[in-house]
Amino acid sequence: MVIRDRKEERIGFQESASFKPSFDLQTDFVMVYGIDKTMTKRIKEWKEKGYVVHLMTGVAWGEYKDYLYGKFDGLKHWDEAQKNKQGSYIQHGEDVPYMVPTIAYTNFLTERIRAAVDSGVEAIHLEEPEFWVDGGYSEAFKREWQIYYKEPWNPPHESVDAQYRASHLKAYLYKRSLDRLCSELKEYALVKYNRFIRFYVPTHSLINYTQWRIVSPESMLIDLPAIDGYIAQIWTGTSRTKNVYEGVRKERTFETAFLEYGMMQELVSGTDRRMWFLHDPIEDNPRYTWSDYRKNYFKTVVASLLHPDISHYEISPWPCRIFEGKYPNQEGTGFEKIPEDYATTLLTVMHTLGNMNQQDIHVHGMSEKIGVLLSDSMMYQRKIISNEENDSDSRYDGTDADSVQKEQDIELLNFSSFYGLTLPLLKRGLWVRPVQLDNIRRFPNYLKDYRLLILSYEFLKPEYPDLHNALAQWVKEGGVLIYVGDDSDPYHKVREWWNTGKHQYHFPREHLFESLGIASGIEQGIYQIEKGVLGYLKFSPDECAKSKISADLLRDMINSSLENYDQEITLDEKNYFMMQRGPYRIAAVLDESISQEPLEIKGNFVDLFDPSLKVLHHIQLKPDENTLLYDLDYKQTVQEVKVIAASSRIEELNQNENGFEMIVRGPEKMKAVARLYCLRKPNEAKLVIGNKSEDISWEWHEQSQTILLNYIHSSTEITKLVVKW
Repeated sequence: MVIRDRKEERIGFQESASFKPSFDLQTDFVMVYGIDKTMTKRIKEWKEKGYVVHLMTGVAWGEYKDYLYGKFDGLKHWDEAQKNKQGSYIQHGEDVPYMVPTIAYTNFLTERIRAAVDSGVEAIHLEEPEFWVDGGYSEAFKREWQIYYKEPWNPPHESVDAQYRASHLKAYLYKRSLDRLCSELKEYALVKYNRFIRFYVPTHSLINYTQWRIVSPESMLIDLPAIDGYIAQIWTGTSRTKNVYEGVRKERTFETAFLEYGMMQELVSGTDRRMWFLHDPIEDNPRYTWSDYRKNYFKTVVASLLHPDISHYEISPWPCRIFEGKYPNQEGTGFEKIPEDYATTLLTVMHTLGNMNQQDIHVHGMSEKIGVLLSDSMMYQRKIISNEENDSDSRYDGTDADSVQKEQDIELLNFSSFYGLTLPLLKRGLWVRPVQLDNIRRFPNYLKDYRLLILSYEFLKPEYPDLHNALAQWVKEGGVLIYVGDDSDPYHKVREWWNTGKHQYHFPREHLFESLGIASGIEQGIYQIEKGVLGYLKFSPDECAKSKISADLLRDMINSSLENYDQEITLDEKNYFMMQRGPYRIAAVLDESISQEPLEIKGNFVDLFDPSLKVLHHIQLKPDENTLLYDLDYKQTVQEVKVIAASSRIEELNQNENGFEMIVRGPEKMKAVARLYCLRKPNEAKLVIGNKSEDISWEWHEQSQTILLNYIHSSTEITKLVVKW
């Protein structure tokens, strides 16, 4: 483990509360949340504690009553609040509606956020530009429709065309708002302070927003030069959303998180923009036990680490609610604070994440990547939940699984067309990666790392015809494309480029096949396209989620198409994923897979999910289990003291003739552990705080030449561990 410079901003967290020693996590940066009268004071407090300070605020909602009630500009702006078809405001809380991002609202946000620039923050995060599918009925949105489409507003629920156009407009409006806001404030910071300020967008994945029926700019943000990067807001709350595999609807946290993180890395692939992957040790739904939170947290961490191109992390939103909040106990008789051992493990994992910038990557098992093409247009095809029986708000945001009850509404949340193309492969240990269809026209050679792509227009649409030219060229040069679809999606009939002007196609697939040089009416089968191959399955992709028979047809088509392309290419099916990132071994074993056999891992490892950082020689992972290990055999020669893992920030590590000492920092009064390589067996370990010194417990592991130190954090003075041999 290296001693990090905070300016690298490898790990950070967001917090709306003032600094408090009990959740002083000692990350590199903190995102002070919210613009209010206490903002400047909070920024100053965190800066004084050594943090790089950013600001985060909601861009779709917030405590913006001054704007709503006319104190900002003398005009009331409730007509800009998002409304559903029942005429009800869509709200995040009382007097906190989700907003239509009008130019006036954008000007208000710009003025409010200007104060953060003046306060000296180094970056600003504009969180969650969200427009609900159920929205689109406010007067402000009707005006925006007229301006954008140059036609009268159409109620989104009345036709698929109106729904599609409404959602496309919603995404555009937030793109416009972010572009204006970030560009103006970047110029302001340079003109007034000669200081470059960075702007980031924390956002859910395209997969989650589509499933939860929310519209956001997503890949549109790539086109905005004023955006410097993103936070991938993926956590237990998004990833435990139920999906269907082989007809069974249930939570599949690891698999969903794996796909979500994969989707988000596409926002920075091929760019110099920054991406932080988010984890949350709990979630917005406060009804689960600590053991449930722990199990699912580990799944999201492991899923994220299987994407080695990303090595920056938001290790927690709201540490106050983690380390000071109470949640149901196992017996269901009351509430309890975080268990001591789990708190220690969290700190260990959080600081381990700060060392994930490893260049030596090794994938265990065949790593042929399978790309599944996705597009922002997935968000435009989500129906409005029917609620004619009452005016209740049936939105699903992950906090209340019982909020959507009707059978047809549950079906809408399944998003089976997407999971039907991914889970049948992912569950066999195949490296399925979401690929942003829209990026094909943004970046030359975007598809160069793929030999196999899967596409369906039954749940998304190509927004530009030239995508097909690039995709056809990729196939002709040796790519294997699997197309799945029966042309049954009603959204094929929306007014779009394939059925307007000179283009008169019934479905966008017809134009794609024409670009490939084959007739649109061909039968299901495998077709040679110059050096490449087209595999065509003529049924809806959601069938692959509903039945094993259809999932098998998809798998068979993939294997047959690959054999037709190159008989030496085979996909190595297995029931696990495993990867080495430098000294770190990451592994997950899948349930519902080809085997129930456990994964055996042998060697010399430290278990980073264990609060006592045990040294293990044989790990056996069963289905639905995962692990994060430190490989003690990785390029190791014990010539100097070296930190393997610690639940503290290590600021100094000095070795001398008599032993070593290191400065450790972390949340006050919290139990901490550290395991280090050591040249010889120690005979003494002490914790030194200011002028006070006390013995601490320690264990020596002879075989691995490591020492385990147990101690308690103090935030009042410099805390030093001193070990003598």
